[in-house]
Amino acid sequence: MAKKRKRFLARMQYKLLVIVMIFITAFVALVARILYINAKDGKRYEKIVLAQQSYDSIEIPYRRGDILDRNGTQLATSEKVYNLIIEPKNVLQSDEVKDATVKALLKYFDIKEEELNKALSDDTSLYKKMLKKLTYDQVKPFQDFLATKEGKNVKGVWFEDEYERYYPYGSLACHAIGFTVSGNVGQGGIEGYYSSELNGINGREYGYLTEDMTLERTTKSPINGHNIISTIDANAQNIVEKKINAFMTETGAKNVSVLVMEPNSGEVLAMANSNGFDLNEPYEDSAIEYMFKKDNIGHLLNDESQSYFKEDKDKGLSEEKTTLKALLENGEISPQEKIKTVNEDYEDFRLVCLNRAWRNSIISNGFEPGSTYKTFTIAGAIEDSVLKGDEVFFCGGKLQVEDWPIFCHNHEGHGQVTIEQALMQSCNVALMEIVQAEGRSTFSKYQNVFGFGRTTGVDLPGEAGGLIYPEEKLNPVELATSSFGQGLTVTMMQIGTAFCSVINGGDYYEPHIVKQIVDENGGVINNIEPTVLRKTLSSDTSSFMREALHQVVENGTARKAKVEGYTIGGKTGTAEKLPRGNGKYLLSFIGFAPVENPQVVVYVTVDEPHVEDQANSGLGTIIAQSIFEELLPYMNIYQTEAADNSNSVDNVGDEVAGPIYEGNAPDEQISQELGEDTSEEGTSEEGTTEEGTTEEVQTGESTSEASPQPLEGN
Repeated sequence: MAKKRKRFLARMQYKLLVIVMIFITAFVALVARILYINAKDGKRYEKIVLAQQSYDSIEIPYRRGDILDRNGTQLATSEKVYNLIIEPKNVLQSDEVKDATVKALLKYFDIKEEELNKALSDDTSLYKKMLKKLTYDQVKPFQDFLATKEGKNVKGVWFEDEYERYYPYGSLACHAIGFTVSGNVGQGGIEGYYSSELNGINGREYGYLTEDMTLERTTKSPINGHNIISTIDANAQNIVEKKINAFMTETGAKNVSVLVMEPNSGEVLAMANSNGFDLNEPYEDSAIEYMFKKDNIGHLLNDESQSYFKEDKDKGLSEEKTTLKALLENGEISPQEKIKTVNEDYEDFRLVCLNRAWRNSIISNGFEPGSTYKTFTIAGAIEDSVLKGDEVFFCGGKLQVEDWPIFCHNHEGHGQVTIEQALMQSCNVALMEIVQAEGRSTFSKYQNVFGFGRTTGVDLPGEAGGLIYPEEKLNPVELATSSFGQGLTVTMMQIGTAFCSVINGGDYYEPHIVKQIVDENGGVINNIEPTVLRKTLSSDTSSFMREALHQVVENGTARKAKVEGYTIGGKTGTAEKLPRGNGKYLLSFIGFAPVENPQVVVYVTVDEPHVEDQANSGLGTIIAQSIFEELLPYMNIYQTEAADNSNSVDNVGDEVAGPIYEGNAPDEQISQELGEDTSEEGTSEEGTTEEGTTEEVQTGESTSEASPQPLEGN
């Protein structure tokens, strides 16, 4: 019997319609609400959703630019290194993955199993740095293993790129180049001065998992730093440092500094100080070890750290510092033991030592120049027509200035001398008579013209300004002694730059140590052209000075500077250091070649050489000669004279430096005004205002009280 079909009654149809309409109305309302929320708060909810997803961000480091010499030789570069990163959460996804990963890490890297297990104990972490600064050679075997069948189970391991600063030649030009500390911060030298140009901008890689667990990544590439092309010639620098090291080994001194410049552009070709340090390890004990040797302990206590051991007027020296000073003075304790104690107990004193090791004496140390300064006194007098060039002076060994008889270094006197002979024989009396004719106004004018008393503007940090008497303080005695380089302070950079202008025709170039700034592809960002700041002398005066300086080498106090086949000009200096009468001298020589067409200037200072008679050693000239001998052929500067071996200079020495004053010298009030600038070879902070102008040296009103103490030498 067939079933009876149910009838779909009108009442039921109505109920169904009502239900459908309710659902349609609710759906329309829901869609409308969603559209409203999306329009109003869609971005906010999107951020909330993204924030709840798995997300990571990896910084991509930039590469700090290289520092190159003028010929393209790398002096500083940045090498890629790798940090080993593990992701415990992914390593622990299964026992199979964990076992394979741990086994591989222990096999290919120097990791202790305990350290690895400790890192893996944080099972939610996606970033644990296990090893730093691995080389490519250390990383490659592991990467090759990952490509094999056995390595496919290794998960959660990757390498983070990083760059490490590297100096291929170690200590070469260390004071000129400088170094970097953590965060690519340049310290000293080119690294410090051009740090912002060398640095770039880090990139970043962003990654996150979408709702369907797809990994999405976005990369912002880093911007690498610019490369710096310096004016330094690595080969010339090597020659200079080789000669300095040979001298320090054979003779020794507190310090030897050499500056080599191109006189027709102001470019620095070489810049070196003795006792350099490895730029790759600037904080290591090797940087300060020389200070603790027997011959240098006195320098360490009396110069570099004098302010450290300065006694309090009321309390005296602290017990801690008294103990350290006794330790350093004890000759029975080895340098290594002294350094060990300093490292463990005197961190502040270690920093004093490191700052001394890193200090660039050529630009930062002020000193009395001695007779090299006579070059500028004579040049200014000729340029201002105070001298015609044919004057003759009489040197009887001394000259009475106010109440003071001031002696020539040759107490017997030179007799009658021309201007050239005054320079050749380094006659103090002739210079004092010249400066009397000049007057303080003209003398002061040329001190300013030649740039003394203010910084040169060289592109290196920490430049000193030196100290000179302002015109109103140049009383007769100050004027007389300043004429031959006593009572004022200069830097080697000031003397070198001014000397270049004397011999190049009178153009005062702004000294610089960088030629170009280029991008990583070689595109020029900045071309640093030679800049003439002012005219110091006429070409006629410059020509006269070149020949006079040539005679100083041919027949005067600098005969030890001769190099066979070359014409060389120059001037010696022998400056007695404060306090006077202690037998300590700073010897110097500044020279150029060839005389006909100057192409290179070499300036050498030797501070307190380890010889019995410092004043009569002529060591600055001897070192300069050895540099010229090798440097000139390297620079393709051709010989212009026939060899002449008839006049040996083996036994030729500088003029003997005798006392300048007879009896008691004027009070050394200037030394108090100079402060550390004279006794400790101070820096620009004591001689220059913020604007770089010369600070006046405040002295007494009377001539005797204002006078600087005598400088011995020629």
